[in-house]
Amino acid sequence: QVQLVESGGGLVQAGGSLRLSCAASGRTFSRYAMGWFRQAPGKERQFVATISWSGGTTYYADSVKGRFTISRDNAKNTMYLQMNSLKPEDTAVYYCAALRDTLGAVLYWGQGTQVTVSS
Repeated sequence: QVQLVESGGGLVQAGGSLRLSCAASGRTFSRYAMGWFRQAPGKERQFVATISWSGGTTYYADSVKGRFTISRDNAKNTMYLQMNSLKPEDTAVYYCAALRDTLGAVLYWGQGTQVTVSS
């Protein structure tokens, strides 16, 4: 079992930056690929980015490529999402997840953190 807690969300103006964190409990964090997903009001939850257990492989949705950076620190049991050049369409609840593998099924979800980008 892995428990995930997101933080770092908030309100930011378009063009601004935020860094989300996902803190994981347990000693098995480094065994999991991890990912970020988001869900805007009235829309389905969508993939944002994933990272392999070692951090050596990452994948991004086309909509965030070049603006967002996913990373992890296994010594701290923490994953990050650096979000730059934010746009109003990035407004959503952002969820972190532990994955079966880098592009695999979600095994555990966090509770989510709200990101709101004003125009």
